[in-house]
Amino acid sequence: MPRVVTGKYRGAVLFAPQGDNTRPTTDKVKEALFSMISVRIPSCRFLDIFSGTGQIAIEAVSRGADLGVMIERSGEACSVIKRNLEKIHAAEDPALKLIRAPYGPALQRLADEGQRFDIIFLDPPYRNAHKAAVEIADMIRRYDLLENDGIMIVEHSSELPFDTDVINMKFLRSCSYGLTVITFFGKGESEGGQTID
Repeated sequence: MPRVVTGKYRGAVLFAPQGDNTRPTTDKVKEALFSMISVRIPSCRFLDIFSGTGQIAIEAVSRGADLGVMIERSGEACSVIKRNLEKIHAAEDPALKLIRAPYGPALQRLADEGQRFDIIFLDPPYRNAHKAAVEIADMIRRYDLLENDGIMIVEHSSELPFDTDVINMKFLRSCSYGLTVITFFGKGESEGGQTID
């Protein structure tokens, strides 16, 4: 079961959907990820696409993010996210917002609201990770959803092709953890603020 590693919700054990449809990010990968972006988290605006259990956005807000928006299309997963928000007593917290929709309409809605984010994290089903990353990067550009010094982070599999050259953002770095890879991208429009430790 996923858990919140640190911050105001530290130690909370979160629910996860049954079966193989949702694959929560492991604690090891999550700890490594947040270690690399820790200086960016306080007061940031964080977008979690393919949110699954909600644990990544919850972790971000637990560590001091001003906003954690979760996009999830699965009704079962959304029910789990709501249970997790209730468990940490954050069901009414405006810092954590759930959008139940496919990522296309959800990103359009955020654009219509004039939203922009400092960190956009996506953890698609591994078999679709590259296609989703290409499409979402294009939408982020088109809708201007990422701050100029912001980053997009993609979790994907080391066993499947993932061509960073065709993704419409500047490749920054990839880090491997067993079968899991975390790849970082920036907009490439600002030289400051895109360093990943």
